[in-house]
Formats: sequence, structure tokens, C-alpha cells
Amino acid sequence: MAGASRSEPLDDLNQAPPLGDVDLFGLDRPLQEAVAANGAAGEAQALSFFGRHWGRAELIEQARLAEKTPPRLDGEVVMFDPAYHRFMNDSMTAGLHCMTWQSDATVAPAPAEVARAARYFMVAQVENGHMCPITMTRASVAALATESALAGKVVPKIVARQYDPSFRPWWEKSAITLGMGMTERQGGTDVRTNRTQAIKHGEGYAITGEKWFMSAPMSDAFLVLAQAPGGLTCFFMPRFRHDGSVNALHFRKLKDKTGNRSNASSEVEFNKAYALRVGEEGKGIRTIIKMVQLTRLDCAIASAGLMRAALVQAVHNARHRRVFGKRLAEQPMMRSVLADLALEAEGALALVMRLCRAVDLSVSDENEARLVRLLTPAAKYWICKAAPAFAYEAMECLGGNGYVEESSTLPRLYREAPVNAIWEGSGNVMCLDVLRAMRTEGAEMQAALQSLLHDAKGVAGVADSLHFIERTLTGNDAEAQARAAVERLALLAAAAALAQTAPNVAALFARTRLARFRGIGFGTAEIDDDDLGLLLDRALP
Repeated sequence: MAGASRSEPLDDLNQAPPLGDVDLFGLDRPLQEAVAANGAAGEAQALSFFGRHWGRAELIEQARLAEKTPPRLDGEVVMFDPAYHRFMNDSMTAGLHCMTWQSDATVAPAPAEVARAARYFMVAQVENGHMCPITMTRASVAALATESALAGKVVPKIVARQYDPSFRPWWEKSAITLGMGMTERQGGTDVRTNRTQAIKHGEGYAITGEKWFMSAPMSDAFLVLAQAPGGLTCFFMPRFRHDGSVNALHFRKLKDKTGNRSNASSEVEFNKAYALRVGEEGKGIRTIIKMVQLTRLDCAIASAGLMRAALVQAVHNARHRRVFGKRLAEQPMMRSVLADLALEAEGALALVMRLCRAVDLSVSDENEARLVRLLTPAAKYWICKAAPAFAYEAMECLGGNGYVEESSTLPRLYREAPVNAIWEGSGNVMCLDVLRAMRTEGAEMQAALQSLLHDAKGVAGVADSLHFIERTLTGNDAEAQARAAVERLALLAAAAALAQTAPNVAALFARTRLARFRGIGFGTAEIDDDDLGLLLDRALP
């Protein structure tokens, strides 16, 4: 405000005060309900402690620093801002990289997946970049478990709740992280065209070739794909050879990315790099897909967390900022926008938490296992695609303040939002995975879909949506129409998940997303004024 004294309170200048320290769990009623409904009610006290720790204003500033000072390559070592190491230490001490596994590479009992997802969801609201090595380290165990002798040596180092960033052989360290190298410049998603060669050499293999994207190059080892004599195969490639010498990985450069700037991604060459086989020769995709399924799940959880963070920024600003004589949160059109955002965020959260419950139960329940195979790509497709538009709409709620770096975290959230839709398989790849599941397990998958109909308890539009999904995904032009069906599948599953946690919200979600027309922008859904108030109160008390 022109002429205003610098000593005037922010509220007198019509500016929203900083959010300050918040309880990311205690202020999130939808998260509390989803945790309880999916079997992790006993985690509430621990999650509240976790939410208070990660909700500190200090960590938001650390996240800004981690992005402002991106990693750099110093020879063969990646250098990071101290803020990045702070996040890695906090996440690994909390066990986000390992709490779903036991030291023998067996799955931890339920509700480990739900309990971890709640934590992962909260961390993503603060700093998402460092979650890349966290999720790959966690997910790598699924692939390593196929090679029991190797897993017996490596997994105890993975499940250690410590952070050891030192550059030395993995077996000398207190704890390790793992990265992944799949894609090459000539093929990208089509990894069957990979040219990197693996030749048997002693007890291991010598690998020569390149990777166009090597995620988390500061890791202690990588799971990579290469062409062995028996076909495309998965390998464990450590940074150091078994004799303690540095392995033959040469990092050409770090990628200069649009977002996800606190995290490192690289181009790499292998010159007879030492590696050990994981799984059978020729079964590389089958082996590494076990890892990829879990990283895709984390993409969806993280995007749901980014949406939650953006929503809180928008609602908080609207409750303090005055325009045309009233607070923004009292303006009818802004209330519609905020409530629509809140409804989208609730659906995304409910879906990922229900999906994590399915992962927990899939060990002994085949129908839940089918839901995991069907809904993981569908959830990643919808939630990760929704997040960038969601972050932009939240930014617009703040106007110019939302677009400038010093007054909001939204520019960082907006830059971060696209990565999860692109990483680990783009939208078309997710739709093809859903199609593949329907074609290979047709009758069983239709039974799994029927279970969603049962869970949805008859909310509006669900039955018609199920009919559309089944008809479209089994029709002659299924691939051409797959996006529409997969999006509808994700929305149906979100409505079914909400019906188990918040039936009144489920009815709103289904009515506005499945049963009625909704425009491309937020704020176009038909929501009654009473329901607007309900959604905003749930979003941020």
C-alpha cells in the first residue's frame, strides 16, 4: 500500500500473514479420516508428531534453499546444498525409505503401506525433490527380493534408519540409497530398444553403454537394464567394484530440469562397469517392474501432497485478503473455486490411501492385488495430471502474490508439479498399462471393478461410469479412447474410497465429477453453498 509504514502489521496492508508452524496432520481432517478408514488408526499419535515436525516454517525455508541451490557435479561426485542433506536425514531417520520392508526383504505387515503413505504425503507438501531417492531406495527392494543372495547382503543396509552421504563402498556404509537407470536416448519409454550391453565377466557382468536419464546419481548403487546374451536383463550396479575401486560409471552432466531442481538427474556412460544380475536373463522388465509399480504409487501420493500444499496456501490467503470490501473467502465465485479445489484434493488423497491399503492387503487377498495392478496406473494418470492445473489455479487465487517468489511457495509447487506425471511412465503409458491389465485378466479385473461399485454405495454416476469403463476398455478402439476411460476409472475409485471415509463428500465428488457436466476450470462444478462451507472447513479449520 503506497505510503504505508514498514512497521505496520501485515494484516493492515491487506496481506495474508505467513502460515508459520502448522500441524500437517492435525489440520488435515481428510487425512485423519483416510488413515483411520484404511487400517492405520493406531498411528494417529505418531503421525501427529510427524506432522508437527514437518510443518515447521523453518523447513519451508530449507525447501526454498534446496531448490535455489541445485546440485552440481564435481568429478564423479554430486554436491548438494546442506538443506538437501537435512531433508534426506530427516526422511531416512523416519524410515520413509524402508518402513514397508523387513530386513529379509519380506513385506512389513499392514498397515505399513498406509502409515508410510500418510508420512510421504506430508513430506511432499514441504520438499518433494529429495523424495526421488527415497522412493527408489524403498522400491528397489521389490526387485532385489528376486535375487535372495544379493538381497541378503544389500537389504540390511537399505532398511537402516540412517543417512550416510559419504562416497565409499556400499558394504562399508551404515546405510545406502539406490537409484535407477532404464531409459536411453533412442528409445525412452520403449526400453526393449536399449543398446547397453552386458557381458558375463567372472561372477558378475561388464556393462558398456549409456543412459539418457540416471535418476539420483549420488546413490550407492543402481538398478539398470542392459542387453545380456539372454535378452534385456536387470542388474545391480554399485558405485564401487568388489575390490573397492571406483566403478566405471562416468556422469557426463546433470540435467537442467524445469522443476524438481533440488534433486539430481544425470546422463551417464558405462565402460565395462561391474554389475550383478538381478533376476533371470531376459526377464529384466518383469524384474524391474516390481520396483516401478511402487515408484508409480509414490508419484501419485506425492502429487496428492503437492495439491494439498497448494490448497492450504490458497485457502489461507483467501481468508485474510480483502477485495471489493469483503474477504476473498466470502466472495461467492472464489468460494466455488476453493471448494472445487478442496473436493479434488480430497478425492486424490482418498484414492491413494485406499490404494495403499490394497497394497497392504494384496499379500493375502487376490482381489486387492488386482486392484493394485489396475488402480496404480489409473491413480498416477489422474492425480499426476491434475496436480499442475491444480497448482496453477491455487496460484491464481493469490493473484500476483502467487506468481512472485518471495511471497509464496506456489511458484516452487507449480514447477514441481509436472514431474510426477512424466517420471516413471507418462499418461499414455499409464493408460496402456490399464488396458494390458484388462486384456490379460479380463474377467478377474471386471470382478475387481464390481467391488468398487459395491464400495461406492450407490453414489450418483458410479454405475454408469462403470459401464462406460468396461465398454470402452474392451472395445475395438480401446486404445484410442483409453484416456477417457482411465480418467473415469480413477474418479470412480476415488468416489468409492471417499464413500468409506466421508460419505457426504463422496456424494459431492461423484455428482460433480461423474454424474454432471463440469468445465475444464476449477469453480465450474455445481456445489450448494452449505456444501461449499463444509468443504472449506474440512480443508483448513
